Amino acid sequence: MDYGDIDTVLHVANDIPTPSSSGDLPKNCMLIRVLAVALAPGDCRVLSGLTRELQGPATFPYIPGGDCCGIVIRLPPKVTKKYPLPFDIGDRVVARFTNKPMGACADYAIVSTVVAEKVPDGLSSIHAAALISASPIIDLVKHVRKGERILVLGASGGVGAHFCQLLRANGASYVVGVSRNPQRLLDHPILCDDAIDYTTTDIFALTKYQMDPFDTIFDFAGGGYKRLEEECSRSSKDKALMIVKPAALGGRFITTVPPHGPIYEIHSIWAALRIFLFPTLWKTIKSQVWTRNIFPKYSFVMALRDERAPATKVMEYAASGQLSAVVDGPFPFTTEGVRKAFRLQESRHAHGKVVISVAEDTK
Repeated sequence: MDYGDIDTVLHVANDIPTPSSSGDLPKNCMLIRVLAVALAPGDCRVLSGLTRELQGPATFPYIPGGDCCGIVIRLPPKVTKKYPLPFDIGDRVVARFTNKPMGACADYAIVSTVVAEKVPDGLSSIHAAALISASPIIDLVKHVRKGERILVLGASGGVGAHFCQLLRANGASYVVGVSRNPQRLLDHPILCDDAIDYTTTDIFALTKYQMDPFDTIFDFAGGGYKRLEEECSRSSKDKALMIVKPAALGGRFITTVPPHGPIYEIHSIWAALRIFLFPTLWKTIKSQVWTRNIFPKYSFVMALRDERAPATKVMEYAASGQLSAVVDGPFPFTTEGVRKAFRLQESRHAHGKVVISVAEDTK
């Protein structure tokens, strides 16, 4: 196996031996029997080889997939004081990847106890996997200010569909989502106040939002700031009509996609700096100094913490009914099923989290 096309390199093998009940586990890790795996952009990026030097596997073949739900079957013999172990054999848990997104799309997986949490009773493993994969929303909603009018680009994707649900609970007064399927954004559980189909309507040119602009734009799709710049160039800079307030009036543009876009190729630290650091610093400084009376404050957010707190909070939201999983699938754990799931994830047109069902959910 090597990097390459999904239909060429992805295979589900049925002759792999079951892990033994003994043997050493990595520090702060446990062995689980996998029930469900949720995909993320990083899974396809690693598989493509575009970031092989920084994210690639040490050897081939390797197991893709990083975020999962499963049953604990073996615990580490020792734990650190910093990360006490709240799990027992037989617990159903969710865990997201650390370091590199790989190792989960299998019957068994070794996962970090540091970023894992128990699954509440009544929450299916399919939904639990989808929610842990969307756990970056916990850090993102902290940026929401009470009473804000918010636009979400990429609102029906794996992160956006869950982020929209928590905006109201965290103080937003008006939420608009952008997607190819606007009706989905208006229905339960996402429940936006308004939804725009970007294939038929250019929200950046909508007069009603230029006259009553948003306080903050959250961009999970990429390209939103560029569209603001294009719209501004079409009018006099002194009279630019923007759908978001300028930085001088508290307007913000917050994105999880680097300025170069969601698809990028990195083969060195220098290349990573050119994609993530330098363009981000320039846009951030420019938006707060030279263009603060026209453009919103620009922020690029990397929302992944190697802590249990985000997983705990997501499961609490789910248990209270404030957050419901939005799933595209689930796909069966077969060669064709896994390939279909990865192709959908690669297309960036999934409606919710792409999930693979690995084993029967007994809860």
